[in-house]
Amino acid sequence: MPHAVSLLRAARLARSAKPFLARGGFKRERCAGCRLVPSHCMCAVRASVATRAGVCLLMADIEPLKPTNTGWLVADVVADTFAFGWARTETDPALLALLNDPQWQPYVVFPGQYAAPERVVLTVPSPEATSSGTAKRPLFILFDATWAEARKMFRRSPYLDRLPVLSLQPEQITQYKLRNSGRDDHFCTSEVAAMCMNLAGEHAAEQTLDAYLVVFTHHYLSAKNQQPVAWDGAAHQRLREVSASRP
Repeated sequence: MPHAVSLLRAARLARSAKPFLARGGFKRERCAGCRLVPSHCMCAVRASVATRAGVCLLMADIEPLKPTNTGWLVADVVADTFAFGWARTETDPALLALLNDPQWQPYVVFPGQYAAPERVVLTVPSPEATSSGTAKRPLFILFDATWAEARKMFRRSPYLDRLPVLSLQPEQITQYKLRNSGRDDHFCTSEVAAMCMNLAGEHAAEQTLDAYLVVFTHHYLSAKNQQPVAWDGAAHQRLREVSASRP
């Protein structure tokens, strides 16, 4: 069943005047379910975890078309993942409706130094932390874009100005190997989503996202280098262990 990112990708392709060709990637046929070449398809190990928290991806124009995009992995794992194309001059009414949905408490995930101090939060309250026990579900708004694009999107999205900014404090460096920003403190979208799930107490989703990213990286690089998939290797073994440990 198509998820939010695959639907956004299909809509973006329908608007394209010419085929999208990823720089440095392989130019062969790709699986519609995982964007990999059929010989390295990973649809059979697609992981999905039930979560209370949700993710809202605001995606730069061509981000849904990039085969290295990891927002796709988030949508695979977190069922309540929403995806919208970002534009400076117009905003999808469905996005505004989502942000105003009373079941959600949206958080804009972005470094705190770029926001007014009174907007910045470092933690996400659990339902048990409230007196009524009926806390809203956290909805993490992630800018799925390059760092330069993400800064522009943060500054030029006035409908987000009323929302708290969740500033992550990672203790690790990025493990993402398919694009290189030149900085170890720049994380891919899937890694950021995993950190958010950790703050929300969604540890099964956090661990699944981490393991799933490693499997995707292995499949992608194996296809690019014309090597076989190591189905019994460490990456797949870790994903199986995480899946087996879920309730």
